[in-house]
Amino acid sequence: MHQVRTRCAAAVMILALLPATGCDMRERVCRSQEYPVKAVGNRTGAACVPKDQQPPAGYVRYPAGKEPVYVDDEWYRYWQTKVVDEHGVIVS
Repeated sequence: MHQVRTRCAAAVMILALLPATGCDMRERVCRSQEYPVKAVGNRTGAACVPKDQQPPAGYVRYPAGKEPVYVDDEWYRYWQTKVVDEHGVIVS
């Protein structure tokens, strides 16, 4: 019985410390060495590009400060409903 209490106490302490360690369980849109780009003429098309490269043909950068970072964050959801032209301007 003592072993069970010790294990439970250890598990509770570990779980309590997770938020303090900066461990984020959300899924990132791109890896740290990449940035997200939006497909031109497509509502849901997107990709990730290495930070030292320009977007490939058919993709544009998101406006500064409006880039999705995590899957299902505010900007991720916002851009899922928008179509942009080759200049990144929202079209209807």
